[in-house]
Amino acid sequence: MTDPRRFVDSTNTKINSILVTKFVAIVLLLASVGCVGSGLVMPETGEVEGIVTMDGQPLPNVSIVFQPQENPQARASMAVSDEQGRYTLTYHTDKQGALIGMHTVSITTPTDAPDPSGQSKDPIPARYNSQSELVVEVKAGSNDIPLELTSK
Repeated sequence: MTDPRRFVDSTNTKINSILVTKFVAIVLLLASVGCVGSGLVMPETGEVEGIVTMDGQPLPNVSIVFQPQENPQARASMAVSDEQGRYTLTYHTDKQGALIGMHTVSITTPTDAPDPSGQSKDPIPARYNSQSELVVEVKAGSNDIPLELTSK
């Protein structure tokens, strides 16, 4: 009886083994590069902070939104002012600031519930929120942008 292993070409087996090993190594390398490179690429932002006031008085606990004018579908930056009216914008959970460029700023007072008519009356004039005319520029680096509102 003939031994079946006798007809196996050991050279081809070694070559196939080397090729399989290289293939697996390449696949693992590509997978690891894909995992490392799959993080969210953040655009350039400028750090933004300031104080929001109404008629010279600090506005505590108001929502502030910087919406890029160049691309209205771009991610907006947001903040809520503290008790002294200070705010620091956040672009993303991992990134502070706002996109570089011109922004329309809207400032609103959060309300728990609308009045009985279904409407909520924000004490901040519409020209600073729903019909905002407030435009500011965010530059690279640190930006101190005071938001000085007037009630009249």
